[in-house]
Amino acid sequence: MVQKKRKIAILGTGNVGATIAYALTLQGVCSEIVLVDINKEKAEGEALDISQCGACVPSVKIWSGEYADVAGSDVVVVTFGVGRKPGQTRLDLAGINVGILKSVIKDVAKIAPDALYVVVSNPVDVLTYVTIKDTGLPANQVVGTGTLLDSNRLVRAVADYCKVDASNVNAYVFGEHGDACMAPWSLCTVCGMPIREYCTKIMGVKEAELEVELQNIYAGMVAAGSKVIKAKGATFYAIAASTVQLIKALLADTDTILPVATLLNGEYGAKNLCTGVLCKVGGSGVKGIVEVPLPEDEMKLFSEKLASLDNTFNALNVR
Repeated sequence: MVQKKRKIAILGTGNVGATIAYALTLQGVCSEIVLVDINKEKAEGEALDISQCGACVPSVKIWSGEYADVAGSDVVVVTFGVGRKPGQTRLDLAGINVGILKSVIKDVAKIAPDALYVVVSNPVDVLTYVTIKDTGLPANQVVGTGTLLDSNRLVRAVADYCKVDASNVNAYVFGEHGDACMAPWSLCTVCGMPIREYCTKIMGVKEAELEVELQNIYAGMVAAGSKVIKAKGATFYAIAASTVQLIKALLADTDTILPVATLLNGEYGAKNLCTGVLCKVGGSGVKGIVEVPLPEDEMKLFSEKLASLDNTFNALNVR
């Protein structure tokens, strides 16, 4: 059987964009990668460096080009923008990165109107919305990485606390990739058991202490990005791996359910904003939102987080 060729364009070759390209190459996800950056020399250097892995990785054509070279792409990955500095929130970046996105994304969408757009740049919820609005693309074609990274961080944190492998944990984060997020513990399982049941019955954690432990796990997850930035200046390995996880699900068309940013139109009581919720993703992008029922206390908290994010959208005047 002849495998269909897959082309991926990556806009922006900073730490995140370059690492995504490298991870895609290592895993043999596609047959062609084109890197585009305003710093053409940087894009050329990254493409050359990765191409020199060719003798020991799956075959892929990787090169640097112009926006016009995005034509024919199956997936366009948006990573450009100003990175978050120590002490800076993701939303502090909003004004600058919205402006950068608006300056190019409409023209790119005309060049590659049939591609799936994966938005990685921060603030990802806002930029996913702006991409949909400015390009006029169907909402299902635009997928933000949303809370996928946060969820992967939460899985790691729960696994560490429970002293099990990460593959034994299912956990999700909903809402903003940032401060307005929440962890629905009712959906978290360890070895197939609800986390509260596993911790109390298997680990022997006292019920009176468990809620504090869960809150500490959540707080550590929220602070994880800032901790990395303080220590090394930027985060890029984990978001690159998470992005590749999403791209693989899109290209394989496996109807994988992932916590990604998409446009809400009434789900969870929210309208006309993008945020991280469980979605079935595949060859056509977002195939549907999986609106899982939440306990009353978690739904109340999620509603508060959505209201906070809605205020952010209003303040940025992007709607």
